[in-house]
Parts: sequence; structure tokens; C-alpha cells
Amino acid sequence: MLFLWYPKCSTCQKAKKWLDGHGISYELRDIKEEHPSAAELEAWQRLGGLEMKKLFNTSGMLYRSMNLKEKLTQMSDKEKIELLATDGMLVKRPLLIAEDAVLTGFREAEWEKLL
Repeated sequence: MLFLWYPKCSTCQKAKKWLDGHGISYELRDIKEEHPSAAELEAWQRLGGLEMKKLFNTSGMLYRSMNLKEKLTQMSDKEKIELLATDGMLVKRPLLIAEDAVLTGFREAEWEKLL
């Protein structure tokens, strides 16, 4: 599994602690230092069957400063993926990519059910 996180994010820290506490192995990746590519994001979106909005960090400062709430309604999915690939801070985190599923954010019950 691939676990994308931002080390300063408290939710990411909780998710990492949960994974470690359950003995689940994963590859760790800092989403800010090594942000996902457009190809990765597109593949993950399809794998998880996620609506595009689920991939955006809608509570982030960058999302708000770019006024994306309004702009996204005018963008194609391809444009959204390309935008997400420009900066890891736009991407919802933590992000856990398993063989057959993708989890965005950390909701313990959801993670427990999948893992």
C-alpha cells in the first residue's frame, strides 16, 4: 500500500499511528515533497471510483486562496487532475492506495472495514 501524508497534519499523524498500531505495512510518501502526478491521480480516482471533489483538500488554505470552490464547477475532470498534480497541498490527505481501493481522509471505521 501507498500512504501519502503531510507530516505536519494532525489527521495524517493519527492515520499513520493507526496503521502502525494495526501492524499494516505501507510505503510512506510526503505529499508536499513528492506530490502525485496527473497519471497517478487519474488512476487512483478510477480505482477508488471517487468523484473528483473527493480528491481536493477543500479545507486547505491553497484551495481557498485560489477560490477553487467556484472555479472547479467550470473545469473538466482532466483540468482538475492537472491542477491537483501541480501541488500536493491541493490533494486531500491522508491518501491510502491499496490494491483494490483508495481512501481519502481518515475515518477510522472506514479504514477498519477496508483493512
